[in-house]
Amino acid sequence: MSSCHDSGPRTTVRRLPQRAVYDRTVIDQILDEGLVCDVGIVEDQQPIIIPMAYVRIDDQIVVHGAKASRLLRTLARGVVACIAVTLLDGLVLARSAFHHSMNYRSVVLFGTGAAIEVPQDKLEALRLLTERLTPGRWPTIRRPSERELQQTLVVAVSIREASAKIRTGPPLDEEGDYALPIWAGVLPLHLASSNPIPDPCLKAGIPLPEHVAHWRESNGEG
Repeated sequence: MSSCHDSGPRTTVRRLPQRAVYDRTVIDQILDEGLVCDVGIVEDQQPIIIPMAYVRIDDQIVVHGAKASRLLRTLARGVVACIAVTLLDGLVLARSAFHHSMNYRSVVLFGTGAAIEVPQDKLEALRLLTERLTPGRWPTIRRPSERELQQTLVVAVSIREASAKIRTGPPLDEEGDYALPIWAGVLPLHLASSNPIPDPCLKAGIPLPEHVAHWRESNGEG
């Protein structure tokens, strides 16, 4: 499941190029921390962008859904897709409206998709996706039935070009604005879970599993 990828004309950062990162390790770290990617394709001369859960497996982004999904069926035909992942780290509050910004880590990549057809590979991809979203969940749940696997389309998008763009640090105001009596700084943000809500149909006596109770820590957010 491996292929080479690098930056290219489509992923060269031109606006604020000093924020660009082309290092593979950094790109993979951002992809591995994200939970949702925006998948964009062009079909019948119309752009389509859909947010999807994903997992990175080597040099591929793997997504899944119903076989009836137009986006997935188009991806599986090998069209070029553009995929973006953004991690929002903070709101940057400047002294002027013009210089308000966000601290973020983002990746934009291009690649082509192909359906994962071999049942064993398909099941393994679904296992890795489940474990990416909720580490420790897969051993506790019922596996997909043969019928459910047949109804599910799993597509791997090979990463051909990729780049990251990152902003960190305080606001960058105009020199003359630093003397203004206005609070400025960064409001940090992060993804956090709230108290789990049991299914109303949950049978009595089933305890909250550790992998749900400690989801934040297991996702590297502790």
